[in-house]
Amino acid sequence: MNRLITLSFLLFLYPAAPCAEPFADALLYKRLSVPEAFLIEENGRVFGGDLRIGDLNGDGQCDFLVYRSSHSGPSGPAIGGFKPVFLGAFDLHGRILWRSGGGGTHPVRPGSVAIHDLDGDGAAEVICFFHHPSQEIADADWSTLNDVVIQIRDGKTGEVIHQPAPKEITERSCQPANPKRSRGRQTANWVHQRILVANFRGNERPQDFVVKLGDTHVAFDDELNVLWTYSTPWIEYSKCPAYIPAVGDIDGDGRDEVNSGYFLLDHDGKPLWERRLGDNMDSVAITEWDGGKTRAICSGFGHIVDERGEVILALGSDEVPHGQEVRIANFRDDLPGPEMVIRHKGHTPDAILISSETNQISDRFRLNPSPNNTGMESVKWYGPNEVALLYNGGWLWDLETGKGAPLPGLPPANGSEAHRMGFYHAIPANLCGDGREELVLWDPTATDVFIYTNGQAGDDEYQGYHAGPQQFNPRIMDCALPHKKRHRSGK
Repeated sequence: MNRLITLSFLLFLYPAAPCAEPFADALLYKRLSVPEAFLIEENGRVFGGDLRIGDLNGDGQCDFLVYRSSHSGPSGPAIGGFKPVFLGAFDLHGRILWRSGGGGTHPVRPGSVAIHDLDGDGAAEVICFFHHPSQEIADADWSTLNDVVIQIRDGKTGEVIHQPAPKEITERSCQPANPKRSRGRQTANWVHQRILVANFRGNERPQDFVVKLGDTHVAFDDELNVLWTYSTPWIEYSKCPAYIPAVGDIDGDGRDEVNSGYFLLDHDGKPLWERRLGDNMDSVAITEWDGGKTRAICSGFGHIVDERGEVILALGSDEVPHGQEVRIANFRDDLPGPEMVIRHKGHTPDAILISSETNQISDRFRLNPSPNNTGMESVKWYGPNEVALLYNGGWLWDLETGKGAPLPGLPPANGSEAHRMGFYHAIPANLCGDGREELVLWDPTATDVFIYTNGQAGDDEYQGYHAGPQQFNPRIMDCALPHKKRHRSGK
C-alpha cells in the first residue's frame, strides 16, 4: 500500500483566490492502477476508461468498475463512445473480480452505468446499457439506441441477471434540436445518458432507476419493467432541461421525484410543475435548503423552487448568465444552514456563495482553473457534522478561509490533448467507515485511481465502506466545449 504523503510545498497565487498555506492534512491513501488486462491503447495512449464504485462482492470494501463504450459521433460534443461494450471489475487491492466484453473507447460523457445494491444482500449489482448488435439491425450508429439492451448484472461474477430490449429505449434516437435553426442534430441533450438510481415505488430501499434519452425520461424497476416515460418539448441547445437530472423525495411521501430544472416529475412521472426557468440549466439537485425544507435546485439563472413550482430564490440572468454547476452543503459555520456554491459564468473559475438564511450572495471568489472548469463537488472531509470542503480540478478549497490547494502526488490531467473526458472526475465516499469522506479521483484517459484522505488510517483501521446516493448517483460532469483536436474512435 502506498504510504501517506503530506503536502510540503508552497503554491502559486491565483488571482482573487489567494492561497497562503497548503492543505497539510491532504494525504494520498492509495494510488491504484487499473489492471493491465483491462487497459486498451488508442492513438498512442493507454487508458482504462470511465469509472464507477461500489461494493460488488459484498466484502464490506469499495470495489471499482471501469467501462468503455463504442459508436463514436462524427465530431465535437459527440466524439467518443455512447454504448458500453466493456466492463472490468477490480477490488481495492487491484485484484480482478471479473470482466465482460472488449474494445471500446472513452465514453463521450459519463454514461449509462451505475452500481447499486438492488436486492439488499450486501453485494451491489451493475445496471447498464450494453451494445448488443443483431443481424436484424441495419445502419445503427451513435444517433440511435436500436442496438442496445439494458442489463442488470451480478456484482460478484458479472453474470447477466436481466437483459431486455424495451422499445422505450430501442426506439429512441437523436432528434433535430431546431430544424429551422440548427445545423446539426440534438447533441446537446442526446449525449448525456446517465442512469440514476431512485425509489419511485416507496420501497424500503431504492430499487428503481431513471435515464434521460434526449427529450425523454424513462423509469424502470429492479426487474427492468418500464414504470413510466415523460417527454419534453424543450430540446434546443442551452434552452433545454438539465443534461443530467436529479432524484430525491421533495414532497416527503417516501417516493422520489425527478428534477430537470424545467419540470419536476412526481414518482409516477407526472409533472408537478413545468416551466422554462432559465437558459443553461446545466446542473440540478433535490436537497434541503431553507430551514430543513427540501427544494429543487436549478442552476439556470440561479433558481431554487419548491414542489409546487413556487420560486424561493431567483438570482437572475445578470448574476447567473450561465449556471454551469451548483453544489449545496454547509460550507461555512459562520452562516446558519447550508450554502450554495454556483459556477455562475459558465466554464470559468468564477463562483459565488449564497446563504440559505438570507438568500443573498455572501461571497464571490475564483477557483483554480482546470481543463474544462467543471467538476466541483462538496466533500465531508472532516465528518458529517463538520464544515464541508469544496473539491475542484485537483484542488481542495476551504470556503471559510477562502484558501485552496492542490492534492499531493496528482499528475496533471490529460485535458483536451487526449480527449474531452481527460480530466479528474471525483466521487466523495466514506471508504473507511469512520464518517469522513475520502476522494476517489480518476482521469478516464489514464490508468490510475487516486484515493485521498485527511487521516492516518491504514488497512488495519478499515471499518467498512458505506455507500449512498452521492456514490451510486455520482455528479461527475463533462463540458460541452468544442476541442481543436478531432478524431473518430470506437468504430
